[in-house]
Amino acid sequence: MFESLTEKLGNALRNLRGVGKLSDENMSEALNEVRTALLAADVHFKVAREFVERVQAQCAGQEVTKTVTPGQQVVKIIHDELVRLLGEGSTALSASRPLKILLVGLHGSGKTTSTAKLGKLLKKRGYRPLVVACDVYRPAAIDQLEILARQEELAFYADRTSKDVPAIAAAALTAAHAATCDCILFDTAGRLQIDADLIEEVKRVHARVQPDEVLLVADGALGQEAVNVAKAFHDALALTGLILTKMDGDARGGAALSIKSITGVAIKFVGTGEKTADFDTFYPDRLASRILGMGDVVSLVEKAQENIDQQEAEKMAEKMRKADFNLEDFLAQMQQVKKMGSMQSIMGMMPGMSGLQLPAGADQQMARTEAIIKSMTIQERRKPDVLNGSRRQRIANGAGVKIVEVNQLLKQFQQMQKMMKMFKGGGGKKMMRQMEAMQAKGGRPGF
Repeated sequence: MFESLTEKLGNALRNLRGVGKLSDENMSEALNEVRTALLAADVHFKVAREFVERVQAQCAGQEVTKTVTPGQQVVKIIHDELVRLLGEGSTALSASRPLKILLVGLHGSGKTTSTAKLGKLLKKRGYRPLVVACDVYRPAAIDQLEILARQEELAFYADRTSKDVPAIAAAALTAAHAATCDCILFDTAGRLQIDADLIEEVKRVHARVQPDEVLLVADGALGQEAVNVAKAFHDALALTGLILTKMDGDARGGAALSIKSITGVAIKFVGTGEKTADFDTFYPDRLASRILGMGDVVSLVEKAQENIDQQEAEKMAEKMRKADFNLEDFLAQMQQVKKMGSMQSIMGMMPGMSGLQLPAGADQQMARTEAIIKSMTIQERRKPDVLNGSRRQRIANGAGVKIVEVNQLLKQFQQMQKMMKMFKGGGGKKMMRQMEAMQAKGGRPGF
């Protein structure tokens, strides 16, 4: 979502290289570009103006130390201000048990899916969640939540015969007590826009169940409109937090950068995809680092620990060290990486690579590679040398690809095996020297 902003901020800060002292004069042009970048990202004009003013006040006249360049110094200041803008401090939920969470929002914001996602996350944290279908108007809303609850093994409550939403919510509390559930999530109805009926209904549900948390599910792609929606709900219900959805899309990110400053309500969770696993706690400092192209190593490590089997990873590392790595191993590694999210989201967490864009269809290419390997027999995966022309044609037909794609995959895999054997045979140092020589002659720089 923030690729464009990352690129523009990077360009603005590059202008400060070689400056010995930060002053109003040499900061003016760079900060004008920063302001333009924020406005282009759909950040509220007042928020953008105040942000730049705070950065300028901190930067002006600062001496640059010998070990830090002016650009690095400004990056640190901008990083700290971004953290402040996004909402510094704790984003933890109430410690009450049972924990009652009311989710509100407009149609299409992702409330029902977010209810299941949050239930899954809280289940991992040791809660026993019950999800409650309080949207009795949208066709199939109850069925959607029930399917998601069954998929994630969450307790579910609904009353398909009643239209009295506050009564349904109250009955769910009794059901939760009987089922010893210590976390109840209420998925309420939405509207296409905020109106009196919507506000009145959620107010009545609020009065009946007395929730510990009132979370607004807001579509991050709405930009400034999401800020207006948050303000209207906050005035009516005193929100305790926000869930921003669709943060994996191509929206400009203005909502995330403006919403805390305008409403005073903290962002607590973000939805980063359509799957129930694509849901994370919101960490302002980590997002600020990603926006500035510094990556997010902590989140990357957490995802790896959660999705990658440690023993399996060690076994694969040993196979690679011995140059005993086959296509079956390669498939297993791809499947582990896929659990961590899209390739672009993983790139965004790597320092220095968050601003880089993968070629269009990178994830689709990985899916095709997986299909090709799955179309092979176990013997063919372990001994790719047996793959003659007829076998390759059979594999291409089975994977729904052209035979040239099968040939390309096998060629790339053979090259990778050769590299492994070079390192195994002590050729690693020689290869590193060759790469360094290429860089010295203007070859492709390393990362």
